[in-house]
Amino acid sequence: MAQSIRSAFAQNFLGDSPRWYKQTIIAFLIVNPILWFLLPGGEFIAGWVLVLQFIFTLAMALRCYPLQPGGLLAIQAVLMGMTSPETLYTKTLDNFPVILLMIFMVAGIFFLKEMLLYVFTRILLGVRSRLLLSLLFSATAAVLSAYLDALTVTAVIISVAIGFYRIYHSVSSGLKAGEVAERLTDDSQVPDDKMAELRQFRAFLRGLMMHAAVGTALGGVTTLVGEPQNLLLAKEAGRAFGEAGWNFGQFFLNMAPVTMPVLVVGLLTCATLELIGKFGYGVKLSPAVREVLERYDREASERRTPRQNAALVAQGGAAVILIVALSLHQLHHTEVGLIGLMIIVLATAFSGVTEEHRLGKAFQEALPFTALLVVFFGIVAVIYDQKLFKPVTDLIFTRDGTEQLAIMYLANGVLSLISDNVFVATVYIAEVKQALFDGLIDRPQFELLVVAINTGTNIPSVGTPNGQAAFLFLLTTALAPAIRLSYLRMVLMALPYTITMTATGLLAIIYLL
Repeated sequence: MAQSIRSAFAQNFLGDSPRWYKQTIIAFLIVNPILWFLLPGGEFIAGWVLVLQFIFTLAMALRCYPLQPGGLLAIQAVLMGMTSPETLYTKTLDNFPVILLMIFMVAGIFFLKEMLLYVFTRILLGVRSRLLLSLLFSATAAVLSAYLDALTVTAVIISVAIGFYRIYHSVSSGLKAGEVAERLTDDSQVPDDKMAELRQFRAFLRGLMMHAAVGTALGGVTTLVGEPQNLLLAKEAGRAFGEAGWNFGQFFLNMAPVTMPVLVVGLLTCATLELIGKFGYGVKLSPAVREVLERYDREASERRTPRQNAALVAQGGAAVILIVALSLHQLHHTEVGLIGLMIIVLATAFSGVTEEHRLGKAFQEALPFTALLVVFFGIVAVIYDQKLFKPVTDLIFTRDGTEQLAIMYLANGVLSLISDNVFVATVYIAEVKQALFDGLIDRPQFELLVVAINTGTNIPSVGTPNGQAAFLFLLTTALAPAIRLSYLRMVLMALPYTITMTATGLLAIIYLL
């Protein structure tokens, strides 16, 4: 009996993660107290080991969501005295606007999904030029991500793609109208004469999804609400001087010398990849597949009820109000998260969503990451209390002016490739703020460093799924295996974007800031 309980406990620990991963986390938890208590000068070493361990859990997010292993490390750090509950609470409270953003804005956009699905469906079926379609998907994703949550925009595009893939996969499998294949990766019922067409459709969707995912990064870096770390950095930029922080307009203008050239180069890269047909891009939608999708869309439109049409109009109106409210944010300094709560109320009140269980679904997407954010703050509290990054920042601040900005941009970019960009931004802004208080930099340089941190965490991070939450989300959905989008293939398809966008950002940092 006792042995069976131990076996069940071992199976439950970190769920379905690989055995080697579970053993690694256990080893981490054993090693940390040894380093902390027994090694001479072990506090500094143990602190850095903990940070590297936490980055490892972020890099292995596809094996196990980082909340559990990272949370165990954070709990252990507090219990060992590497930081205190008070510091953790202070760091969390300082970043409460970001938590509000994640809870309410993401949930608010959830209730605009039908309208967003309608927009992307019209683009997909209404544009026949592959080049124009790719540019529209990327540009539309960028614009929406500048005003909405980039992760939610990606989720909407995935919903469009998986819906159309399911339709054609079912038709090619010979299923009757209304039937769908149980597994999208199962091609056993697809006849040989349809396989080439199905493979072409998969390649078409892979390219389109990657263009759209990069588009969310292009737009997400530009505004206050595009990515969670944007708001965090904007608040810290003001809090350092006892002010409210950068508003929506200020943030956009401060970032524009870097983000606008990167946006142009990103869209040019999209067009170039479609024209040359390299790195898995340039595949067209076959006429036979288009006919199937258009027929289904016509039937779906005919089945749409007046209430559903009215809901689409209401959601469109709520989206307009959202854009206006964010633009007026510069006048009233209303917290962005509270604007998200307003959108929840408006979108649900005029769409007929009043049941509690239907409201609850909207919060499922954001709350796991919100909880992970607090774990981030726990690790940041360790870095703060143990002054772990002081040698690194001291080295950076031995440089001056533009060279300092370029190093900060690249340092954030490299770390964001393997870690979460919110975590990286949180760490570096704390160090830059301390350098300001220590008199190592003045206010103009501090604000330029904020720009370098934000663009550094947002732009080079498109290189891996670990760097961008939208990429990681795409890789973990049912769509990825269906269209044969693996981790390695995503890295290779993102490579040209990574090179051109990172280089453009660096040149803008050097010559335009």
